[in-house]
Amino acid sequence: MIKKLVLVFIAITAIQSYGQEGTASPYSFYGIGSLKFKGTVENRSMGGLSIYNDSIHVNLRNPASYAGKNLDILNNESRPVKFTVGGTYNSTNLKSETSKDNASSSTFDYVAISIPMGDFGFGFGLMPYTSVGYKLEAYNDNETISNRFNGEGGLNKAFLGFGYQITEEFSVGVDFQYNFGNTQNSTIEYIYDSEGDPVQYQGRENNRSDLSGLNINLGASYRTMLNEKLELISGLTYTPESSLRSKNTRSFSTIISSGFAVNTADTDLGNLQETDLVLPSKVTFGLGIGKPRKWFVGVESEYLKTSDFTNALYSNGAAYEDQSAIKLGGFYIPKYNSFTSYLKRVVYRAGLHFENTGLKIENESINEFGMSFGLGLPVGSFFSNANLGVEVGKRGTTNSNLIQENFVNFQLSLSLNDRWFNKRKFD
Repeated sequence: MIKKLVLVFIAITAIQSYGQEGTASPYSFYGIGSLKFKGTVENRSMGGLSIYNDSIHVNLRNPASYAGKNLDILNNESRPVKFTVGGTYNSTNLKSETSKDNASSSTFDYVAISIPMGDFGFGFGLMPYTSVGYKLEAYNDNETISNRFNGEGGLNKAFLGFGYQITEEFSVGVDFQYNFGNTQNSTIEYIYDSEGDPVQYQGRENNRSDLSGLNINLGASYRTMLNEKLELISGLTYTPESSLRSKNTRSFSTIISSGFAVNTADTDLGNLQETDLVLPSKVTFGLGIGKPRKWFVGVESEYLKTSDFTNALYSNGAAYEDQSAIKLGGFYIPKYNSFTSYLKRVVYRAGLHFENTGLKIENESINEFGMSFGLGLPVGSFFSNANLGVEVGKRGTTNSNLIQENFVNFQLSLSLNDRWFNKRKFD
């Protein structure tokens, strides 16, 4: 087990050293950033499906997955302890009506562990939930720069979840989540002299919001055999509306052309020094069918009440409508217990999703479409595996002088399994 924990540590260190830039999306300018966590690599390789649970992968979107049936291979006495860690490299082509650009980012996505305890199970971990990362410029009619916007930060989640197997087919669970993080942004408004040259000293507004709050996520999972070969699987999650406490600071700096601040003065925000932000309620439901350890296909819908989101501190011209998503995907395993062919034990995954992100700018809804593919590669012993995923898609539009993102995400995770609790036997 120590070797596996060391491997997890090495993976985390490698991902973080590669660069924790978070995101390069201009749409992270709005709200508390772009949604970063959309499930494990296994989920995202199937279009984002979160309804499928098994005994060797951690499902971080439905806490009912912490429970489950014991394994025959373990004499029906226990289930394995499951570790997982994942990260993403993103490459994005940004396109407007008049220009193009490229951006990239690499991130640590999650680390978690799931531990069985009879009919119960629990899990805990950490994940970056949203990311802010943008550098934007606005120009005057004479094509001189008028404003420059920079932002970084995001919201993280630390969670502790519990699941319980009520019957052989039905399990429930709950996640307790602590949200924390900060967002930082700055705006420079450029001033020019009578000859059209920028003046020596410019002004910059600096904002920082430190965020914290609690919320819960409820989940249920039901699976039953329709006949000797086909299994029906369904899942439901519900996250009630919650709030984030935001402690806000604002300052103004005088800068020279290189961006170096000559002096900085804090400003009094009055009753905006502490504000509350709404985290909207969320409902997810999915249904699928498959043959155990062979294939599975499912569909899932997601709904968030993002129209309730407000931010009293920043007025950035965006409106919010209710967010919705449809996801379709599945997997295929040629022969999970093949002793002669490694490729037959590989899990082949694919899926697609369509999402209305809930963000509306210049009366244009910001939508996202993506297709994903993935492999689950057996490594080591006890059903451990490495998961590779590729997701291609687009977000946004070039209408109304907005930006369209064409993205490619490369994802990697490790799912490591071990047995901690063994019953002693005496002759």
